[in-house]
Amino acid sequence: MTTITETLVDHILAVKYETLPSAAIDMAKAVMLDGIAVMLAGATEPLGLGRIVTQYVKDAGGNPQATVIAGGFKTSMVNAAFANGTMAHALDFDNTWYPLNHPTSPTLPALFAIAEHHGIGGKKIIESLVAAFEVQGRMRMAATGLETGSGFHKPGTTGQFGAVTAAAKMLDLSRGQMLMAFGIAGSRAGSISINTGTMTKSSHSGHAARMGIECAILAKMGFTGSADVFGPKGFFDTFLFGRAEPNLLTDNFGAPFRMVDPGVGFKKHPSNYFTHRPIDAALALRDAHHIRPEQIASVDVTFPRFEYINRPRPATGLDGKFSVQYTTAVALLDGEITVDSFDNARRLAPDVAALLPKITLTFDDNIPNDFDLMHIDMTVTLTDGRVLRQRVDKLSGWIGSPLTREQRMKKFHSCARRVLKPDTAARIVALVENLEQLARIEELMTLVRG
Repeated sequence: MTTITETLVDHILAVKYETLPSAAIDMAKAVMLDGIAVMLAGATEPLGLGRIVTQYVKDAGGNPQATVIAGGFKTSMVNAAFANGTMAHALDFDNTWYPLNHPTSPTLPALFAIAEHHGIGGKKIIESLVAAFEVQGRMRMAATGLETGSGFHKPGTTGQFGAVTAAAKMLDLSRGQMLMAFGIAGSRAGSISINTGTMTKSSHSGHAARMGIECAILAKMGFTGSADVFGPKGFFDTFLFGRAEPNLLTDNFGAPFRMVDPGVGFKKHPSNYFTHRPIDAALALRDAHHIRPEQIASVDVTFPRFEYINRPRPATGLDGKFSVQYTTAVALLDGEITVDSFDNARRLAPDVAALLPKITLTFDDNIPNDFDLMHIDMTVTLTDGRVLRQRVDKLSGWIGSPLTREQRMKKFHSCARRVLKPDTAARIVALVENLEQLARIEELMTLVRG
């Protein structure tokens, strides 16, 4: 009898570039460009995360196999994947989808490291990325007990299996080797959400990326693990106490690919996705009514019950990425949210300190806390007695309402210019948008090395 893990591996092995729909190929390129953008910007994370992780892998040493993005040097594949994966999630600017997960930050760094070291071309990268996304999407569907914002954090659990999928495809593992790689990965999984608001949260993606490579390499060398990590007493029983529907791992796999339908969400703001509706509401009210800080008497944000983003006094700018109160305040004050909105200087500025106590987060249990179904209401009361209201349901950039290419390019160049010159950034765009024509990605990695 075929196990569920064997069925999953058979589906993964069947994913081939030649049979991919054009929509999946186009989305893979868009995902890659967005991933490069947030890694470049992540290297400049205001509290120094990029600087620390880059120095850490530099000090650790390693054969010069793969590029550390914006680092100016190469290190071992696993070290490069760790650094780049951590920087990809450093700003919480990496894309996501439904059910919520960060599919790019654990996988793309593993793909890049292997492709660079082994001289693998664009078609294989696209094929592997599509397969990795599909596995992560299927795992999130199956892991019904994996709650958002509590317990285990997704990149280090479901995301890690996406990284293993990517690495296994890139290294051409056999069926038996891929089963072993997944088995090994079961003992590498784990990341706890209590670290949200700290640098450790970003390292969950970095750890997943390097473990993806490690598991695939060990399996190819003959290292063993369970051959049915998704079966009884495996991942779902261990991490979720059986609150799962494992059949969703394989049912209708790739029909269609989930990166096509329902699609991928590309973030507009470098903060937790649950803060984006309040940010958009604040920006809309500020623009429509020309609100000045001294006019604001109080702000109330009505939100589904979700304690994760209830942080009325975030300790740092990084912690502010996960605070509805802080992101609302900065949006009202500055009229925009940028990478530098989350440095400590902005967090501790007098105008922020004055406005934060006026912002109240109210939970309404009648609003579904499912990200796809929820809405928020914002009420701003002015000192002259006027009451302004804004409701936000759908987000632009979220699945079903994608960013235009122009909007995605604006995001890419705003991130890239923190590290690279405009002509270098333009060349990167050209290479990625013609990725299937590349026999090797050496030029691309030289450019992003900085």
